[in-house]
Amino acid sequence: MRLTPKGGRDAIEGWGGTDPDRHLNVRVRAAPQDGEANAALLALLAKALAMPKSSLQIAAGHKARLKTVAALGDTARVAERLKALGEAS
Repeated sequence: MRLTPKGGRDAIEGWGGTDPDRHLNVRVRAAPQDGEANAALLALLAKALAMPKSSLQIAAGHKARLKTVAALGDTARVAERLKALGEAS
């Protein structure tokens, strides 16, 4: 994920980068302090993927714009929904 904090709105904006460095572009209104932007990212993803927030966590990049998010659950379903999110934006 490439997160843009203080982005004016909460939105998933589609895929960016080129293989093998593809990432999903996400912006949130929250500021990057005290983990607020990371929490907003996880809440937005959970809603978009129809998953509980507790099944998502930041695996890497806690203080960076590029983040790795780990998801618990049916990986095929998660991958399918992520692909659809990127294409729908």
